[in-house]
Amino acid sequence: MAGNSKGVVIAALIANGAIAILKFVGFLLTGSPAMLSETYHSISDTGNQVFLLIGIRYGGRSADERHPFGYGKAQFFYAFLVSVLLFGIAGWESAKHGYSALTQGGVHRASSATLPVLDITFDAVFVNYTVLIGAIVFEAYALKKANAEMKRQIELHDWSGYREAFRKTSDVTTLTALTEDFIAMAGAGIALFGIFLTRTTGNPLFDAASALLIGLLLMGFAIALAWENKRLLLGESLPTEDEEELLTALKGQEGVAKVADFRTVYFGPANVLVTADVGFDEGLDTENLDDYITAIERALKEIDPNIRKVYVEPETEENPGSSAA
Repeated sequence: MAGNSKGVVIAALIANGAIAILKFVGFLLTGSPAMLSETYHSISDTGNQVFLLIGIRYGGRSADERHPFGYGKAQFFYAFLVSVLLFGIAGWESAKHGYSALTQGGVHRASSATLPVLDITFDAVFVNYTVLIGAIVFEAYALKKANAEMKRQIELHDWSGYREAFRKTSDVTTLTALTEDFIAMAGAGIALFGIFLTRTTGNPLFDAASALLIGLLLMGFAIALAWENKRLLLGESLPTEDEEELLTALKGQEGVAKVADFRTVYFGPANVLVTADVGFDEGLDTENLDDYITAIERALKEIDPNIRKVYVEPETEENPGSSAA
């Protein structure tokens, strides 16, 4: 899964880097508030992809003495950081710039700016049209890759759709890339529409309003992403129905009389830890206890391949204080 996520992020990084440069050129030529908001947006997205790549690389490190369960949660941290930056830089700056343009009557030169090239003069607003349409095409490519990976996970886990995937996935890297690509396409579309209305009507408020709307859109999605990453950073368990399936399988294993305690927690994307206090049948041969525990571990991992560690605290009626893993 890490390899798939990395490909998604690299595709988005290349697209956003190229688009950021083109959008800034469009802003310099036309002074469009919407284009400046979109420039902030793409610069932020480019930086975000770098953070996600750092998270993938850092999170892939092997477990060591100080981090016995590995570094998988690094991806949760960097994805959370991305959501904060998306809010703090792109969203806030875009909204602030759009609001400022609105209150000042709209700062806009697109309807009259011209750019001389080889003694040929043309309306520079068409630079914005070209850049934004190109941005939509690039973002569509990145979105397609992120969407393909998310669909693969939906089918793998038998989720009902994107809404359930958004709430349950532990692959925050793909989730963040998918969200960024979607709002990037939406933002470019809003900017294109606002600039077109301003060009058509001569009223610069449409351009300014689109800049404000882009900022609000970014902040809304950033808050949602931060909330989803928070649940994993705090140590969320598997979804209830998934835990119940594992618990039912555990209770059905040979020699298991009762399960006193059962817990799961994410330690990274596709990295689940399971712990259980298991009461074994009275008269069970304790010399073969390790075989029973190995069978439990194998059965749980067959149900959910994301399980990496299973710790079982065994108890028997003859020796309720016994302990092994």
